[in-house]
Amino acid sequence: MVGLGRQGSGAGRAGADGTGHGTGDVTGNGVTRRVVRLLPVVLIAVGMVFDVLTPPSFTGSPFFTAAPLIAAPLFTLWATALTGGLAVCAVFVLHILNGTSWKVEALTELVTVLTVAGLALLINRMVRRSGERLASARGIAEAAQRAVLPKPAERIGGLHVSAWYEAAQADAFIGGDLYAVQETPYGVRLAVGDVRGKGLGAVEAVAVVLGAFREAAETEPTLEALAQRLERALAREGTRRDSLDAVEGFTTCVLGEVPQGAGVLRLLNRGHPEPLLLHANGELAVLAPAEPALPLGMGELGGRPDLVQEWAFPAGTTLLLYTDGLTEARDGAGDFYDPAARLRGRIFPGPQALLSALSSDVRRHTGGGATDDMALLAVGRPGEREPERRRTVPVVPRGDAM
Repeated sequence: MVGLGRQGSGAGRAGADGTGHGTGDVTGNGVTRRVVRLLPVVLIAVGMVFDVLTPPSFTGSPFFTAAPLIAAPLFTLWATALTGGLAVCAVFVLHILNGTSWKVEALTELVTVLTVAGLALLINRMVRRSGERLASARGIAEAAQRAVLPKPAERIGGLHVSAWYEAAQADAFIGGDLYAVQETPYGVRLAVGDVRGKGLGAVEAVAVVLGAFREAAETEPTLEALAQRLERALAREGTRRDSLDAVEGFTTCVLGEVPQGAGVLRLLNRGHPEPLLLHANGELAVLAPAEPALPLGMGELGGRPDLVQEWAFPAGTTLLLYTDGLTEARDGAGDFYDPAARLRGRIFPGPQALLSALSSDVRRHTGGGATDDMALLAVGRPGEREPERRRTVPVVPRGDAM
């Protein structure tokens, strides 16, 4: 079993916005980019050597035409023009040296390379414009992420908080998963959920749930009442939308509450994966609901009244909430990721180190690929006079690594 590595040493780290995105092998990608950027010059040099060492009936024209085409998406406009100019000059000089500059074939080859160089300039311009539009779209996506899923403060109501969001879709910044932490008159309240569906419809539903949570968390005296407010908000959204999701849409969610000054944790689970409670000594508890409940948005189907359960939440304990993107992550053999088994017996210095190591371990488990969005939220109660060993103990004992 591939372990979680040492605490705080995961390859994935939460960014400044509280989210994490797989970056891959940065060093390997940098080397590859440098090699590719050298290709145009290498091609021109190879073309000249080929033309010199072979009989006049052979030509290095394919190398000269390929050079500006490769430079077009990689270099600036001026660098692309310089590459095309070098390729044209190389053809001209070689034909002068070979004494074939007066032949029709030489003129045809020169015009061909010159035409391809011109096309390379056009391609470069189109690529640059597309890049500018992509950068603008990414900026809008980042702004939307900050608006819908803002970075939580590191300390809220005396608790340590860390959040991580990773979208399965390449270059996406937000999807159908959500998290929220808020200090209220009733203590610190939190939510982690997963909206059914993908795309803009899911993002819209996320905005509805989070907006309702932020308002109702301040006023509703119980988690049961808070869940009902979210239920009504989703019902209003369903009547407003005409798509199939308006009828079949739902949101799995866990609502939590940590009263101020009390070492207890209250949870209400509406069809969501069970949270985990990590103790300071490495013990782990799965906070499974006593009775299964329907997700939010399915209240019209009936069911039992909401049930709030309470657990002890002593100093040094960390609560981990997550979406099914974590538990449904598969390795090459098709085995699902089991966070309880991977984390049991491990010790972390805090919520941020936990999420950093966990996200890195999931990436190793899946080989870097993800099929679903993943949201993680860790809330820790600070320990009193924590032992020094918590900062030195490996996350995975040596015997676990293969």
